[in-house]
Amino acid sequence: MTKRRRAVACVFLALLFAAGAPLPPSPSAAPPRVTTLPPHYTDSLVVHPVAKSRKKSSAVTPAVIRDLRVATYPDWTRLVLDLERRVQFTENRRNNPDRVIIELKNAKLGKAAKGKLSGGTLPEAVTITQRTPRSVAVSLKAKRISDYKILPLSNPDRLVVDIVPRSGSESMVKTGAQPAPNGNEEPQPRVQPVPRQTIKTIVIDPGHGGKDPGARGAHGTEEKDITLKVALLLRDLLSKEPDTRVLMTRDRDMFIELEDRAKFANSNNADLFVSIHVNSHPQKGIKGIEIYHFGEAKDQRALEVAARENGTPLSSTGVGWEYLVADLLTTKKIEDSLELAWTTKQAMVTRLNGHYNTVDHGVKTAPFYVLRFTTMPSILAEIAYISNPAEEQLLKSASFLARVAEALFDGVKTFASPNRLSSK
Repeated sequence: MTKRRRAVACVFLALLFAAGAPLPPSPSAAPPRVTTLPPHYTDSLVVHPVAKSRKKSSAVTPAVIRDLRVATYPDWTRLVLDLERRVQFTENRRNNPDRVIIELKNAKLGKAAKGKLSGGTLPEAVTITQRTPRSVAVSLKAKRISDYKILPLSNPDRLVVDIVPRSGSESMVKTGAQPAPNGNEEPQPRVQPVPRQTIKTIVIDPGHGGKDPGARGAHGTEEKDITLKVALLLRDLLSKEPDTRVLMTRDRDMFIELEDRAKFANSNNADLFVSIHVNSHPQKGIKGIEIYHFGEAKDQRALEVAARENGTPLSSTGVGWEYLVADLLTTKKIEDSLELAWTTKQAMVTRLNGHYNTVDHGVKTAPFYVLRFTTMPSILAEIAYISNPAEEQLLKSASFLARVAEALFDGVKTFASPNRLSSK
């Protein structure tokens, strides 16, 4: 290459660099590193993929886990780790013994948290250890649990772990005594039963209606008719509860905009919002139940369900959910919505399993419009798959619809019970 050509090439590369264009890779450059996530396991315990915090951990001082709180419910247990600030965490499966490890990076246990550990108040299925000076591990014994869910929350920063025990296992909570105070440190009190804020007004939202039939079954069954029938049955059950006002976004076959449904609940100062829907899937063999609360869709299928129920293009359904969470919703609403979703899902499985072959698709998050813009704890229940021939037949059965309504009632009543342990 001549001197003139070399000079032109140098100038050209300099202009490219100034404009921000990537330089061509060096022939000797190492290939990009590929990180492989752990494989999914196929036994009865589901290891959930978890989105890690985007915030980098401090290289100076580990974040302090200020406290540990445990709340026990009839069918599951909640563990809350109160954090000094948000931390990164990973999730992995380990053998010998079989367990799930949730590792909090650049974190350390504070005095109050250490006091709870020595007090023996953790569930039997859970172990928490300071693995290194900058790492805390939460270990879940796979033989003791059937399911779990992790939810990182902010304002204040905390990590919530909900644990469902295996069927037939003993109580998950230890009964060890609290240790005596050490020096000037105050003894840590046990979590005591406290009343939840009184649930006075509940809004039931039968999905679709009027010109919007929702999903259709092969034999002509329409979602809008099923959701209204279940909603009316649920209204009758809830109305018998003392000092409870039950409202419906629609009580007949009429079209209501999604925006108006949320406005109706907010303007009536509702304490709970329960939206009822029927699912659909291109594969007719898919069946079962799933309960949603608002959040980012964790898989493509959840996003597709939200897009169908919202009546929006798939590409725009999930846009801006982080902003909406931060701007319009309080973290307490998100945490309460998760709890309501869990109690409702467990109630549906319990109520229906003895009579039908129920497939439990679990609790999921997705950006449903009616869940985005309501200001109270809100869930959306997909009670069956109308695209499945067998479940379409069930949806025509008065006894099945009655049991679904009773299950939703059980879930709401369990959530609203004043004798539950608070984790807030």
